[in-house]
Amino acid sequence: MNDKKKFAFDKVNFILLAVGMAVVVLGFILMTGPSSSETTFQPDIFSVRRIKVAPVVCFLGFIFMIYGVMRKPKSKE
Repeated sequence: MNDKKKFAFDKVNFILLAVGMAVVVLGFILMTGPSSSETTFQPDIFSVRRIKVAPVVCFLGFIFMIYGVMRKPKSKE
């Protein structure tokens, strides 16, 4: 008689979700930088890192998290 509870996710799913979340956080960190104000202009707001690389990194992190949710755990029966 096996009383082990069946969960929707296994350990690998939670690891994939954590890695995906870390990639999303990394993408948001890549978006940070100096801001422009009414008196000063910072051309860094248009850098490739902030307008191309960081959104792609965030998108890949979200895709990774979706895969972590959709992945079906292996059943041990």
